[in-house]
Amino acid sequence: MNIQEFDFELPEELIAQHAVNPRDHSKLLVLNKEKKEIEHKRFYNIIDYLKKDDVLVLNRTKVIPARLYGHKENGTVLECFLLKRYDLYTWEVLLKPAKRLKMGQKIIFSEGLLEAELVEIKEDGNRVLKFSFQGNFEEILDKLGEMPVPPYISEKLEDRSRYQTVYAKEGESVAAPTAGLHFTEELLEKIKEKGVIIAEVFLDVGLGTFRPVQTENILEHKMHSEKYKVPKETVKIVNDAKKKGNRVIAVGTTSVRTLE
Repeated sequence: MNIQEFDFELPEELIAQHAVNPRDHSKLLVLNKEKKEIEHKRFYNIIDYLKKDDVLVLNRTKVIPARLYGHKENGTVLECFLLKRYDLYTWEVLLKPAKRLKMGQKIIFSEGLLEAELVEIKEDGNRVLKFSFQGNFEEILDKLGEMPVPPYISEKLEDRSRYQTVYAKEGESVAAPTAGLHFTEELLEKIKEKGVIIAEVFLDVGLGTFRPVQTENILEHKMHSEKYKVPKETVKIVNDAKKKGNRVIAVGTTSVRTLE
């Protein structure tokens, strides 16, 4: 299967650079299978397509401000993109420009607050850094890091909360499970009141979300791995729904592949 079979034109002016406010006023495209028609709605209309005893599965991962900017002792500026945590101090990262940092050399992100040493170079070009810091790493990251918005968003993200679902709970995603960004707390409450059962899964979205396919044959493309968790309660809810013939509706591709 050739990658060119998936090419299509998308004019840049049609790529929204700012989120709609409130969230649930985003556009919703509905394919009416009975009428064989495409309908244009607003996201809050999704409640009209849900019914009692449906199971709605949400990925409750949390996005971290994974992009950091630092410099070597000689002043060379480096961009560090956190990919995967190994332990409290060690992360696999994407470094730019990667070749500027040699084994054993350090990056200074904030003098005396956060530094990192290069301890390993992976086969795929990713780097492994060992961090040293004063205080709580998550709090430091929140202070120094930037949200890793997709490459097609050129505008600076002014409000971090807009790249986080309202139901984000835990995890270390480097990208948002974007299908869930359109839910508001009020809309979720109305969905529950309708008798829809909400279940949770956790999948930390990885760099593969941003990384383009670079092979002509898509079957040769190497997919990255991602960490996920399905609570026992969710397993029971989903299995019970399937036995009863009720619908299980996954919000977004991350929820789909977690269930798979």
